[in-house]
Amino acid sequence: MLEKRHLEFREKIRAFALEKIEPVAATLDAEQRFLDEHIKPMTDMGLLSMLIPEQYGGKPTDTLSYTIAVEELSRVCGSTGITVAAHNSLGTFPVLKFGTEDQRKRYLPRAAQGGLMAFGLTEPDAGSDAGGTRTMARRDGSNWILNGSKCWITSATKAFATIASARTSEDPADKRITCFILEKEWPGYAVGKKENKLGLRGSDTAFLHFDDLKVPVENQLGEVGQGFKQMLITLDGGRISIGAMALGLGQGAFDCALKYAADRVQFGKPIADNQAIQHRLADMATELEAARLMCYEASMLKDSGKPFGHFSAMTKLYASEVATRAAVSAMTVLGSIGYYTGKYPVERIWRDVKLCEIGEGTSEIQRLVIARELLKSLKKV
Repeated sequence: MLEKRHLEFREKIRAFALEKIEPVAATLDAEQRFLDEHIKPMTDMGLLSMLIPEQYGGKPTDTLSYTIAVEELSRVCGSTGITVAAHNSLGTFPVLKFGTEDQRKRYLPRAAQGGLMAFGLTEPDAGSDAGGTRTMARRDGSNWILNGSKCWITSATKAFATIASARTSEDPADKRITCFILEKEWPGYAVGKKENKLGLRGSDTAFLHFDDLKVPVENQLGEVGQGFKQMLITLDGGRISIGAMALGLGQGAFDCALKYAADRVQFGKPIADNQAIQHRLADMATELEAARLMCYEASMLKDSGKPFGHFSAMTKLYASEVATRAAVSAMTVLGSIGYYTGKYPVERIWRDVKLCEIGEGTSEIQRLVIARELLKSLKKV
């Protein structure tokens, strides 16, 4: 399936991940430390500008290469994978897709040079029900005045700008939302305390609070009332990213379990000689390969310009659940040494991977998206 250029690209990212990221991945997790020292080398490699055109300073790739990059980074460190994925597919993409030329020139070059961008949709009272957004934007002459909060925002304390949604009508029946590009340094923009998370502890996650935040009208993203549609389009691509992240985490768990099973001797033979372990490894490998094919197909559908939203939902759903099963199986293969000691990465992966079933639309939401498309296609027959 992969062309030579994709295979070579995988080797390049894999080598970087093994040399630079894997040696510190456990430390980033244990100390809840952000990967600051990796931003410049990742910028130099183009990992933070994979979706940004050259005229804005980017080093663009196709979606399949981007998927491979997120997969390989996540294979050694989920925190690195989600940071790169959120910046590219959630932070920079909306500006490129929906922004004006002025907005692209103002924000994309800085993003291409390592300035992280974030995405603010989720709120305390608006999770799966994104239409329940309560953040309000009131027009005041040449500005919008924003009040509200966003939660669980990736790279919240590090991002120089955030794409955020807000209601632009005080009518409770009018649930239309509009998106804005918000800058961290503006008065009224506040970042909450960094979250003490179960997993992905090396990534930066916090609340954002807007208190009479004055937003110039030129920072309105697209037309008033089009924000929900923009968010859905953005999430279609973001779900490929999460699928790739899950795939990488699952592969990392499998890598560890396979090697341990071959090395660990009990009752005079490697535990890999036991049929029960062999079956577990076989199931992990088979499911991960199926998930990989789905991730790559979704990527190629996007690259070809064909509809891919329903398939990206399938990809995220399947890859995230497969990866979770792989992490659990790896923990079972390693037993106590995997659970207690932290000597092996499987317990970190086990904690990291669950987010893939939650973030950017829970598995339950993915099933609703998929079913809706299936029923829609039936009506066309």
